[in-house]
Amino acid sequence: QLQLVESGGGLVQPGGSLRLSCAASGFTLDHYAIAWFRQAPGKEREGVSCISSSGGSTDYADSVKGRFAISRDNAKNTVYLQMNSLKPEDTGVYYCAAGGVTGRLWESPYEWDYWGQGTQVTVSS
Repeated sequence: QLQLVESGGGLVQPGGSLRLSCAASGFTLDHYAIAWFRQAPGKEREGVSCISSSGGSTDYADSVKGRFAISRDNAKNTVYLQMNSLKPEDTGVYYCAAGGVTGRLWESPYEWDYWGQGTQVTVSS
């Protein structure tokens, strides 16, 4: 069974940091590009960051550039999202997705094949 599992979410104060993990089971991630999306209540799911299958190419939404960093460890079959200088507007459920997406198409949630169940991130004082 192909499965992605996110972890690392929680409650953090503004300016704080969290590191999210996306672990795969039932398949190896090294053949897939991976993206992180987030969804706040009442809003559409939005692309946060993407990393290529090799890890050699990354991209970020303008709202998180300079604060978030995506990385992958194919030996551990895991992708990470380091989130620093968190803001209240970063609050939402964060999902990872796997697929063969390239270029700017990564920002569309419809382009991805496999999804995790999500992990809640709340930034609040």
